[in-house]
Amino acid sequence: MTRKLILLLAAIALPLGGCIAGIAASAAGMAIRSAQGTPQSNRHLQAQARAACSAQAAQHGAVRIIDVEQRSTGKMVVWGTATDATARRSFECAFTDRITDFNLREIRRDR
Repeated sequence: MTRKLILLLAAIALPLGGCIAGIAASAAGMAIRSAQGTPQSNRHLQAQARAACSAQAAQHGAVRIIDVEQRSTGKMVVWGTATDATARRSFECAFTDRITDFNLREIRRDR
C-alpha cells in the first residue's frame, strides 16, 4: 500500500514540477520587466524628426511630408517625397534622437 501511494505521489508530482518551474520563470520575468519601469514615448520629438528628415530629403528637391509614425517608444519613421526638375523620389527616414536610416527611391513615371 505504501509503495502504491509513493508511486501515485511521484506520478502527480512530475507534471506539477514542470508547472512550478514555469510559474517561477514567469514570476522572475515579470519582476525584471517591472524593475525596468514603464517605457517612455518619444512622441514629443515628432517635430524634430520631421525637421531633420526634411532637411536630409531637401538635398534631393522640394520636400513634401506624407506621414510620421511612431514605430516603437524609441523610433519614429517619416515618409515623404522629394521632387526636383528631373525626378520625383519617395523617402523613408528612421529617427530616434537623430536620423538612423534614410532610404530614397525613384518614383517612375509610366507613359
